[in-house]
Amino acid sequence: MPDDAAVVLAGSDVADAALSGLLQPRKTLPAKLFYDEAGCRLFARITELPEYYLTRTELALLAKVAPRVAATVGGPAVLVEYGASDETKAGFLLRESSPAAARHDPVFRAYVPIDVAAPQLLALRARLRQDRPDLTVCVLAADFMDIVALPHEVPALPRLGFFPGSTIGNLDPSQACRFLQRARQALGGQSWFLVGVDLRKDPAILLPAYDDAQGVTAAFNLNLLDRLNREADADFDLASFRHRAVWNDVDSRIEMHLESLREQTVRVAGHAVHFAAGETIHTENSYKYAPEHFAALAEQAGWHSAEM
Repeated sequence: MPDDAAVVLAGSDVADAALSGLLQPRKTLPAKLFYDEAGCRLFARITELPEYYLTRTELALLAKVAPRVAATVGGPAVLVEYGASDETKAGFLLRESSPAAARHDPVFRAYVPIDVAAPQLLALRARLRQDRPDLTVCVLAADFMDIVALPHEVPALPRLGFFPGSTIGNLDPSQACRFLQRARQALGGQSWFLVGVDLRKDPAILLPAYDDAQGVTAAFNLNLLDRLNREADADFDLASFRHRAVWNDVDSRIEMHLESLREQTVRVAGHAVHFAAGETIHTENSYKYAPEHFAALAEQAGWHSAEM
């Protein structure tokens, strides 16, 4: 891949991705459409909200486990992060050095951040070139679900896959299994994978994390419609939709929806999309796992859990 290459969703791609779900009997929008420039800014605000426990909890866990993970990998190695719009979480691992090396060299000599948010990836690479000139950074702007091989310039070293943020919870279990299988293929034999998974807990804790008092998550969800207006020649009236977060106990997941407040017809890229009052667009799932259930899913995909 060229040094300044980036993959972005063009207007026709946004429209096609949206219509593939909006024209179905049960309307959906793909979560990858969340992350335009405005969506990335809103999500950054979400991670700082008092109700959104996930980021704080994961950062604390990474501070504890990073030395043990680095000791297991040993190095030199490559860190491959799936869904990496910034290097904050990877930084816990990239800072680790190998005590066995004469100069305590960093365990990870190369970093491959993968994400659909191309502008954020390019900014990430520029920062790391300043902060870590010794680190080879190979950005890959793509949907991580589609990755079956890494760029040819990635060094031929052992690899640690890294998928933080409980983002794997946004995939249904069959998709998650398929992703883990593809990641194992891309990372190769004798690789490792560190995955952040959110656990089942009281809905009284879960629901506010996806429907905060300040309305930031609602703005993040509604930005999907604003993006379609900007990029897919749509005419959504945002005041005619509202954000909803629902706990589905049977499927062990939080669901995010956009509910139509009235009967209406919206045009998207020349196509008429009719909504009944109360009809929703299902925009995202966030599965919450019991530890043994996720371990079984990973083993189904060919991985084996390890104590650290």
